[in-house]
Amino acid sequence: MNPRADPADDFLLQQPWLPVCIDGCQLLTKSWFGNAEYHVLLTDMQGVWEERMDAAAIEHRAQELNRRLRATVQAFFSHLREAAEPWLSGGGGGDAQMCVWRRDGVVTLKLKSELAGLPFHWEFRCGPAPVSLVCAQLVRPLLAMSRLLHRQVEELGELLARKDEEIQDYRENGATLSRERLQTDVFNKQLYTEDFIQKNLPVLRSDPSDTPGFNADLQQLYSAVTARRAALHKRRRPQETHGDPDRTEPPEPEPPEPPAQTTVIGPDGGDPENQNPSGPVDQNPGTPVGPGGAAQVRAPAVGATRPADRQSSKPKKKKVGLFR
Repeated sequence: MNPRADPADDFLLQQPWLPVCIDGCQLLTKSWFGNAEYHVLLTDMQGVWEERMDAAAIEHRAQELNRRLRATVQAFFSHLREAAEPWLSGGGGGDAQMCVWRRDGVVTLKLKSELAGLPFHWEFRCGPAPVSLVCAQLVRPLLAMSRLLHRQVEELGELLARKDEEIQDYRENGATLSRERLQTDVFNKQLYTEDFIQKNLPVLRSDPSDTPGFNADLQQLYSAVTARRAALHKRRRPQETHGDPDRTEPPEPEPPEPPAQTTVIGPDGGDPENQNPSGPVDQNPGTPVGPGGAAQVRAPAVGATRPADRQSSKPKKKKVGLFR
């Protein structure tokens, strides 16, 4: 697996950006709650903050903030999820209360509720999100959405042009409109674009009620884009791992050299205890004992008594007629 990839990021990518208002602060939030872990991402369009916690960290913070409560981490997490998810999804927290604190670049969402009749406190301590996470969760999906919407506009323009040609054909064949208010001008893409920007851009700049967020259609488009990207990422991940074996498996050690190459080859002819004063027969370059001289190297390494091997090899050579 790619060490840079975090499964929690993939789960978070599939969650929508939801507009929420907490303590009068307009935010866009993304949250994912697992079995005993969570990942929260939020932005006010001035900065992006995140926090991710596993079971051990959740248990430690729960005991830190709730010294009077004693429960398992699953009990703490189950109540935390039940109390926090409505706030983070923009639906309000019911009986739970949440406020926002900002200090030293950290955005803290303070949650207060009740667990077993006792006050339960929790703090989402969100620090600045890394650029890579912001790009993956917001920038790249928005760019993909922009390209898709641009392509949609192009196709709609082409459709209008064909409709104009169809209407013109009807007119040339004598067709007329029964109501003048239905008459339209021929569609001009450039003029329409300029007029659209001129009319709508000032409205976006001056509307104080404009809040960050996606409408239903854009939310659906975002979900489609991120789902497609997550599927491609899952298919690409094993290919990247297979294509880079050094990332997952250490290089295979080279096989050790045969003993004959280190203990036999040399001017002394091998082991001093088995030296033949008259000179080894098998090491004579003129002896035709096999192609490549393989027998010259291996025979001294496997035999315990080299003279006996040489004596037994001589009759074999006579049998095949090499010396006749």
